[in-house]
Amino acid sequence: MQKTKSKQLKKDRLLDQGVTLLLEKGYHATGLKEILDTVQVPKGSFYNYFGSKEAFAAEAITHYIEPFIQRLSGYLADPEADGLAALRAYYMGLIVDVAESGFKGGCLLGNLMGEIGDTCPLCQKALLDAVDRYSDLQKAALERGQQQGSVRKDRSAKSMADLMLNGWQGALLRMKVEQSIEPLTSCCNDFLDDFFKARIA
Repeated sequence: MQKTKSKQLKKDRLLDQGVTLLLEKGYHATGLKEILDTVQVPKGSFYNYFGSKEAFAAEAITHYIEPFIQRLSGYLADPEADGLAALRAYYMGLIVDVAESGFKGGCLLGNLMGEIGDTCPLCQKALLDAVDRYSDLQKAALERGQQQGSVRKDRSAKSMADLMLNGWQGALLRMKVEQSIEPLTSCCNDFLDDFFKARIA
């Protein structure tokens, strides 16, 4: 039992370090040796945890998205909370985090989609799964808002969730170039405070 727990802790540390380096350097510039040296795991034992670099990156994608899923789920935990307000509070929190990080990294999903999204089948599947989970949760928030009357009903919650994710990814790219949160706040304001809102007759 203790051995299994220790192995899982080492695997989690490898994934934590992998996420950090993948965000900083991208897939191709991230070397396994650098990750292993930082976590102090012998190179030969890497394959006790992962079958290949591709498998490692695929698990890193899942590892990366989980805290975002949990965080958004926390905002939606109260069934009485307004879905649109919860979504807005979630994104505002992300903007604060991005500013505090000095506009570094962006989003691992978006970065890897651009770099290896169509060349690595394992990572492509992991990216699609992560996006689906993330989008489904935001769709649920918008559906709740529709039921509560705060979100427009003439568009599907799914189409709006997809639009939000697409817009956010583009805003993150502009943020990195401009070194400003302005693209992110504009994205949220345009969608969450305007386009998605129900119109009062």
